[in-house]
Amino acid sequence: MPAILSQESILEVLRPVQDPELQKSLVELNMIRNVAIADGNVRFTLVLTTPACPLREFIVEDCKKAIQTLPGVGNIDIEVTAETPAQKSLPDRTGIPGVKNIIAVSSGKGGVGKSTVAVNLAVALAQAGAAVGMIDADIYGPNAPTMLGLDQAVIEVRKEAQGDVLEPAFNHGVKLVSMGFLIDKDQPVIWRGPMLNGIIRQFLYQVDWGELDYLVIDLPPGTGDAQLTLAQAVPMAGVVIVTTPQTVALLDARKGLRMFQQLGVPVLGLVENMSYFIPPDLPDRQYDIFGSKGGAVMAQELNLPLLGCVPLEIQLREGGDAGLPIVLAAPESASGQALRAIAQAVAGKVSMAALL
Repeated sequence: MPAILSQESILEVLRPVQDPELQKSLVELNMIRNVAIADGNVRFTLVLTTPACPLREFIVEDCKKAIQTLPGVGNIDIEVTAETPAQKSLPDRTGIPGVKNIIAVSSGKGGVGKSTVAVNLAVALAQAGAAVGMIDADIYGPNAPTMLGLDQAVIEVRKEAQGDVLEPAFNHGVKLVSMGFLIDKDQPVIWRGPMLNGIIRQFLYQVDWGELDYLVIDLPPGTGDAQLTLAQAVPMAGVVIVTTPQTVALLDARKGLRMFQQLGVPVLGLVENMSYFIPPDLPDRQYDIFGSKGGAVMAQELNLPLLGCVPLEIQLREGGDAGLPIVLAAPESASGQALRAIAQAVAGKVSMAALL
């Protein structure tokens, strides 16, 4: 006997449809809501776990195919929204009110393009519809203001009962705090560990972040005070390790990666930056300036995901210098597409960790 068209029958045929990343039923995950039927026409809301879901269209299509198996179905209208789940709290670490997920971007050595990856990750997540903040925790070399087009910005410091509260700068959909806003352009920061620890904690807890889906933290290279402060202070959704294919970069990346594992911070995966060079006058050519497939080999050896490989393009450097990240300046470029895909992969892994 054919099923009667009803809310119950719709939920029943949708039960086998799974979130491709979580491998769980959309119905069980409470991702199907507000089911309504009128004259055979079906409407409901599909609530994704991240606005940056790369498989959105596939999930919608699977839902439509399942519902079309019921008799008497007319039009199917699916409203797609997203609710980013919050990372699980930890008893020995203090979360930030309103911030759902904290993602660190780190590297073993300098010069591998970590800040480029961090800035484009943040902007790509914001483009997808997420509320995003960013901490430039590279206190000695703060570059994020320039790369986000905020090098002329001035942030407000409010006096409140609990102390000074910083109002973050904002551009390209991303809220930003950085040491670059608090010192002169040519002023060096000559600090020992305790002072570094203090400013990072201020950036975490004394900023008016509001409600954020993701807080991206651009760490300095290495395994020093900034990494220890962050890992021991807040519960993190995970860390993204950036390297180049070059052997010396991979050796240092391993050390940084092991440090986070020892501190109990999940490693979301590796990003291989500067994977190859694409000359602008010969876009079909690729030159392996820093070696080949080093990130892929390392990821396989350590049983970690390779989140993506970002080619070296002149546009990528120009966008960073001009304050217009490549995911905005040239989204269809090879590096722009790679960085957007990395943002989607990171968002998916963060949601998976929060829900499982």
